[in-house]
Amino acid sequence: MNKTKRKIFEASMKLFAEKGYDATSIEEITATVGVAKGTLYYHFSSKEEIFNFLIEEGVKLLKNSIAIKTGNLENYLDKLRAIVLIQIKILVKYESFITIILSQIWGNDPRSQMCRKYVFEYIQMIEEIVKEGIKRGEIIEGDANVIASGIFGFICSSLIYKMRHESEEIDIAKLDKEIEKSFIRKLKK
Repeated sequence: MNKTKRKIFEASMKLFAEKGYDATSIEEITATVGVAKGTLYYHFSSKEEIFNFLIEEGVKLLKNSIAIKTGNLENYLDKLRAIVLIQIKILVKYESFITIILSQIWGNDPRSQMCRKYVFEYIQMIEEIVKEGIKRGEIIEGDANVIASGIFGFICSSLIYKMRHESEEIDIAKLDKEIEKSFIRKLKK
């Protein structure tokens, strides 16, 4: 991604997270980035295309990071631990992305449907790891979808924690240990 496209991407993500998609205008994006509309339209044909690109790139980053980190692990509980840590890190680094995707999953408009599709694909990725862990006897018996959704939801609720403690930086290692102790450890068979 070139420098201008990255600036548009980052400014849009920040504005969409702060103001919402509908309340953010192309004019605000171009003013924030400091480019002319023509430059923005050279990279993206519409605000909707910016939004779609933002969601696709964010989910791709999350899924690729998890595939890389879990690919070399043998134990399925260790794979879940890796997922937790990666999702926390991405949540902290790309808070705006998580805010956008979670705020847009409700409803039936095309944006909501797209966000839901990507969230469900990601949860399904976790679910496959849970199913295999159950099959191998490393993870307790249970509904793999509920467990996977719980992992995703438990970590996303960290965003609420961050909002309540806005003056403090999230201690990634501490939060990871808390989720391990409160949730992941209890999945061990």
